[in-house]
Amino acid sequence: MRLEFEAVLFDIDGTLVDSTPVVERTWRTWASRRDVNVAELLSVCHGRRTEDTVSLFLPAAEQAAAVAELEQLELADLDDVMALPGSGALLPQLPSDRWAAVTSGSQQLMRARLAAAGLPAPDVLIAAEDVSAGKPDPEGYLKAAAALGVEVHRSLVIEDAPAGIRAGRAAGAWTLAVATSHQVADLESADAVVDDLTALSIEPGDSGLVVTIDYSRLRDPGRGHSA
Repeated sequence: MRLEFEAVLFDIDGTLVDSTPVVERTWRTWASRRDVNVAELLSVCHGRRTEDTVSLFLPAAEQAAAVAELEQLELADLDDVMALPGSGALLPQLPSDRWAAVTSGSQQLMRARLAAAGLPAPDVLIAAEDVSAGKPDPEGYLKAAAALGVEVHRSLVIEDAPAGIRAGRAAGAWTLAVATSHQVADLESADAVVDDLTALSIEPGDSGLVVTIDYSRLRDPGRGHSA
C-alpha cells in the first residue's frame, strides 16, 4: 500500500514513545491521594489532555493544582520511557518541514519524554497549552498542518488512542492507528491499523512524502476507507 501525503502528523505517547506504564503509574499515585476510582480514570485518560481528564473527577476550584501535581509526578518519572519499535529509524529520515507532533501532554513533558527515549523533537510540536480544546477536538492537528504550511486533508495522522484518531479524522486527515496501547477493536475508526511503526516506511516524493505500508502487516486489511 503506497500513499502520498504532504506531511505526517504524529501523536507522541503510545505512538512514538512507550510511556503507558509511566502514565498509568502516575495516575494511580494521583488517584490514591483522592477519592477517585482508578479503573474509571484509566478508561478515559489515554490520549487526552490532563486538564480535560481532571475536569471529569474534581471540582473546578481544585483542578489547576491537580494538573500541576500530575505534571511534576510525570516529569520525575522518566526511567521507563523508551522509543517504540520503528520510531527511532523512521523520524531521522523525515525532512523537518514535513512532520510534526500533536500531543495531549505539555511542551516540557513531551520534550523530556522524547529526549529520554532518544528521539528528536520536531520543529512543530503542538502541545496541550497550544490549543483551547484537546483531542478528540481537531484543533491540534489543524494547527500543526497550518504551521507546516500543508493541507490537512493531504496529511497522514498516526495515533494510538481512539480520542486521537477521532481528532485526526475530524481534521480531515487520513488516519493510521498503531495498536501499541489499545486493542485493535478500539481503533476501528482509523483508516488502517498496524501493530507499530515497523510496518511502514516513508521517503521523500515529488509532492511531499511517499508512505509505504506493508499490506501483510495490516491488522484488518479488509476494513478501511479510501485514501
